[in-house]
Amino acid sequence: MNDSFATRLRARLDKCGPLCVGIDPSPALLAAWGLDDSPTALERFSRTVVDAVHDVAAMVKPQSAFYERWGSRGMAVLESTIADLREAGAMVLLDVKRGDIGSTMAAYAEAYLDKGSPLAADAVTLSPYLGFGSLEGAITSAMVNDAGVFVLARTSNPEAAPLQRLVADQVLAGAGAANAGHTPFGPVGVVMGATLPALEHSLADLNGPVLAPGMGAQGASPADVARLFGSVRHLVLPSVSREVLADPVRLRARALTYRDECAALLAPRAAAQK
Repeated sequence: MNDSFATRLRARLDKCGPLCVGIDPSPALLAAWGLDDSPTALERFSRTVVDAVHDVAAMVKPQSAFYERWGSRGMAVLESTIADLREAGAMVLLDVKRGDIGSTMAAYAEAYLDKGSPLAADAVTLSPYLGFGSLEGAITSAMVNDAGVFVLARTSNPEAAPLQRLVADQVLAGAGAANAGHTPFGPVGVVMGATLPALEHSLADLNGPVLAPGMGAQGASPADVARLFGSVRHLVLPSVSREVLADPVRLRARALTYRDECAALLAPRAAAQK
């Protein structure tokens, strides 16, 4: 990590286009691939996805839970998956959704953001529900280690809406304050679901990336991403998982299709034509 998180992400977005692909080796997907539910299958699944999308997606997002359920064997596969992605030149967003206070938050930050950790990622997802201030240690660690964080603001699951409406503006204000003065943007991103019917919160002062999950199996399309996040099209990172992971034979082709459609709809020239 020689450059800042934002510099690296900007370069990947410019090179690969705006797409994040998840690695979600759930039991259902392993079965769909004709694999058994085992750490060996977990590794085969993960390596196949890395090979298929490392040069297609701006970021690749392993979901930690599907590795954690296998204990030390699963975590060993997660470590090797992160290493494989790094060796292939991809940026890693580790989906862990951690959130805590004090020394516990510091320990999470050391595990996932410290450059010397075997689980070190370019960025992680964080939960703000102990207060945005509880994330200060992780945000500081991200800055020290040239990494980033994506804080849950308005996620793609509908049951979250009543609670998240109450806290999203606080998350956005805190992220904007942390990102102030950073170029090309700051290290604190937010998670805003592509399935939202409307964008109820201003992103004008965020100055950070927006991870937009929900394309594909959850019902959102690249057009929905463009409709919701057109005002920050240069900072949005649409995310897709199950829709491209369902078929190993078509995995790369599906990822390319999503990448190309997102790139066309989010390009600056698309904004000028509207």
